[in-house]
Amino acid sequence: MPTQPHEARHFAESFGVDAVRYDRARPEYPAELVARVVAESPGHDFLDVGCGTGIEARQFRAAGCRVLGVDPDPRMAAFARDTGVDVEVAKFEDWDSAGRTFDAVVAGQAWHWVDPVAGAVKAAGVLRPGGLLAVFAHVFQPPAPVADALAAGIRRVLPDSPFAGESRTAAELYDVMFAKFADGIRDSGGFGAPERWSFAWERTYTRDEWLDLLPTTGGLTRLPPDALADVLAGVGAAIDALGGGFTLSYTTLAVAASKA
Repeated sequence: MPTQPHEARHFAESFGVDAVRYDRARPEYPAELVARVVAESPGHDFLDVGCGTGIEARQFRAAGCRVLGVDPDPRMAAFARDTGVDVEVAKFEDWDSAGRTFDAVVAGQAWHWVDPVAGAVKAAGVLRPGGLLAVFAHVFQPPAPVADALAAGIRRVLPDSPFAGESRTAAELYDVMFAKFADGIRDSGGFGAPERWSFAWERTYTRDEWLDLLPTTGGLTRLPPDALADVLAGVGAAIDALGGGFTLSYTTLAVAASKA
């Protein structure tokens, strides 16, 4: 059984089951994050690891960068290409750069699917001198009734899921995760000291918007339709009890380091 997220390939490569929904429902990254990554990179040639449907790639392109994406899922890559993003299909650790180098390697909501040391070593190998590695993800905790309904639904339809018995908060989980990212960057020997950045923001969700987002998350992407409908019905009832929507506080965390 996999013990680390990057070893769970059945989850890592499951998000393309509904690429259209994924791109529609997943939030973009804060403009402040995009601006800081661009400002701290020595140039504008970017490699986007685990680019998915191209959400952050399009944001960096809009900021004036040239972006090449790498993603293991051909369904996600096909969607991203249709939006104008150049994508190559491969697991990052196995991807052949063919001698190309970049000013920045970025990964949005994807670095936990990459071996933290091997990925950092690979990133250092394709970065130009002073190039930036920046990995980032959204941290959020929905209102307790909504979170409890989701957990109960997963326990009901998929009791053996690793998501069924998790008791730590999202903030606790991501703190551990980003500490591992920083450790992997240090252990790679290719970078200066990693920094952690944090960006706070909010978004209000209706019932339908939240139920559109949930099937794109790792715990639900592989559920059969009847089980997914069961889980969403319970979560929807919890949101109805809150008045049909809620405001969610997001924190977008990043770990960044420059090539030594």
